[in-house]
Amino acid sequence: MNTSAVAAPATGLDPRVENLVQGAIDLHCHSGPSVMARYLDHLEAMREASEAGLKAVLLKDHYYSATPVTYLLNKHFSNLGVLMLSGVPLNNAVGGLNVHAVEHGIKLGARLVWMPTFSSANHIDHHKQDHKFTDKFPQTKKKMIDPVPLTVLDAGGKLKEEVKDILDLIAEADVVLSAGHLHISEIWPLFDEARKRGVKRLLVNHPTYVVDATLDDMKVLARDGVYMEHSMCMWVPGSKFKFYEPEFLRQIIEAGTVDRTILGSDLGQQGNPRIVDGFRHVIRTCLDLGYTEAEVRKMTSTNASALMGI
Repeated sequence: MNTSAVAAPATGLDPRVENLVQGAIDLHCHSGPSVMARYLDHLEAMREASEAGLKAVLLKDHYYSATPVTYLLNKHFSNLGVLMLSGVPLNNAVGGLNVHAVEHGIKLGARLVWMPTFSSANHIDHHKQDHKFTDKFPQTKKKMIDPVPLTVLDAGGKLKEEVKDILDLIAEADVVLSAGHLHISEIWPLFDEARKRGVKRLLVNHPTYVVDATLDDMKVLARDGVYMEHSMCMWVPGSKFKFYEPEFLRQIIEAGTVDRTILGSDLGQQGNPRIVDGFRHVIRTCLDLGYTEAEVRKMTSTNASALMGI
């Protein structure tokens, strides 16, 4: 793999920060192989996590489920002491809202199902409306066929039948349902139906990015027991996707509550900081914002562990 990542400044490590990195869980690791440029592959991600003392890493690729890879990593590299996880991304490459892909992934050990991400109609609409969007979302190394827009709602605004079938499989296996890159207006009916069908583990990834959730939306999501994962790459210096300042991190944590907030790296892109450095920076930021070590531990480990059941 091309191992070009932005190096962290050569400064002394903060013992409090390093203690919190130990045992952390990353639910948003973009390693390779991938059609998008990554600075490390899946095994290298496991090794980087092991060296830093992370407890678990969830591998995410927008085009395929890395579940078979995590099976092999956990079997043959258990000495590294990191639990490797993955899920099923319901984008065009796996057939979109494909119940068969979900069934297959779950039976192989997938712990999460993402609703459409870059193939979602909402994501594609953002791309069309924002001429700078290509700078805000990683592009493929080579031109790919344009995605077919996917939505979980039919023309009448009702949840599609194939989505209900997928929810039944998620409920039966007790795995996590992620809203992917759906718009918040799609997430409400999706999660309502999911609860009716017995889905217990609900996640919204980066609610302020593409999803367009407001602070008030996040308050409702937290009240309803939904976990919200915020991407460290959007706060880390040197990241191509640094959109926000520390004060906004405080606002979204307060809206979503410490108990329902998860901080994941969303790193692995070539030219961005290393995953472990993302954790170090955002942990330091949270401490500087006044959160206690116990609160930071919840947001970087305990909540993710509870969501994933590990």
